Amino acid sequence: MRIATSVFSVLVLAAAGAAYGLAAEDAPLLTGAAAYGDWRADAPGVRRKITPADMPPPLASRPVAEPPRIVARPDGATPKAPRGFAVSLFAKGLAEPRTIRVAPNGDVFVAESVAGRVRVLRAKAGAEEAADSQVFASGLNRPFGIAFYPPGLNPSFVYVATSDRIVRYPYHGALAAGPAEPIATLPRGEYHWTRDLVFSPDGETMYVSVGSASNVAEEVATPPAAELKRFVESHPLGAIWGDEEERADILAFDPDGRNKRIFATGLRNCSGETIQPETGALWCATNERDLLGDDLPPDYATSVKEGAFYGWPWYYIGDHPDPNRANERPDLAGKVTVPDVLIQPHSAPLGITFYEGAQFPAAYKGDAFVALHGSWNRAKRTGYKVVRLIFQDGKPTGEYDDFLTGFVASDAAVWGRPVAVAVAADGALLVTDDAGGAIWRVAYQGK
Repeated sequence: MRIATSVFSVLVLAAAGAAYGLAAEDAPLLTGAAAYGDWRADAPGVRRKITPADMPPPLASRPVAEPPRIVARPDGATPKAPRGFAVSLFAKGLAEPRTIRVAPNGDVFVAESVAGRVRVLRAKAGAEEAADSQVFASGLNRPFGIAFYPPGLNPSFVYVATSDRIVRYPYHGALAAGPAEPIATLPRGEYHWTRDLVFSPDGETMYVSVGSASNVAEEVATPPAAELKRFVESHPLGAIWGDEEERADILAFDPDGRNKRIFATGLRNCSGETIQPETGALWCATNERDLLGDDLPPDYATSVKEGAFYGWPWYYIGDHPDPNRANERPDLAGKVTVPDVLIQPHSAPLGITFYEGAQFPAAYKGDAFVALHGSWNRAKRTGYKVVRLIFQDGKPTGEYDDFLTGFVASDAAVWGRPVAVAVAADGALLVTDDAGGAIWRVAYQGK
């Protein structure tokens, strides 16, 4: 039976989880202050649930800047997974691998953003390690998002989202069959440069996530009342202007890049997108703002509804006003959509995927995995792991398990930073680690 756990017993439970692994039905449920924790309480199977009621007031703790020191992976060290799972090194020596996608034929596409290229890895079904590696496309400006079009078993294009545009390549199940074709331009900017993309199940809509150009739009002033009224009347709910125009949102396009529109707003940095197979709903993993304290606000993963406003920069996690933008948009109070699953603050979720494979136990079917890259704005380090979002009948419960941990070496150092997750053709889970230049493979081998 799952139980709520006090902060005093967190370390004991984490130690037990690390040593033996915890079955889902035996996982401790951390709530309230205990759910926030730090890396020392992380262990496969430890379960958390954070609610808006658990949030402290702004600046309850002093904001800090604590970027991690990246160290070499210790000899023999591997990430830790729950009991019955085996972790192996699928690929190494990559140039900061970021987004990962699996093609219908089983090929593994990975964006090496810093190198400006997309790579294809191949492995035999069930193989622990990739046997072949080739460059699919190069000369790109920080490629990140990758998608196959049309959705289904026989795509004819591979789309790639870079920091300033979307291109596509003819594709017939092998390497690129022709040069890049420009499809659409995107808002430029160094801050939050990642752009993910995914297609609706019917192939009619291309969703593209665009992060904010700042922390909380510090350089964007509120216009006079009459001008603001005109802007609000002619733009979607929660849209912003100036240097942040068409940012901190999800844009929607036709597959040919035409008919651009704003799909949803107030998503500070939706770094990873995916489609929930069971419902067809768009989901994203979002980095929330900094400098409001160690435990504020939570990051989150959420389904994204058309026309919804998720708060940034004026509000966070519902109708909680950001003190840096207080009283600027009272008209938006009561109109903020609360995210589905709140995640430990400053965990920096980047990648998300739903598990529809046949290899893992049946309880995993329909759940989602999220890669937490880890952040610099917390004294009590958190993130640096992969978590499993728990669903029942296609709906999120708000709870999540630690699934893959062990990347943190100490309070000051880490040897790995998960970025993205994908399900391989054989049902194993693949996890990119940009700090280690690696892709990890997690396979179920039984109890």
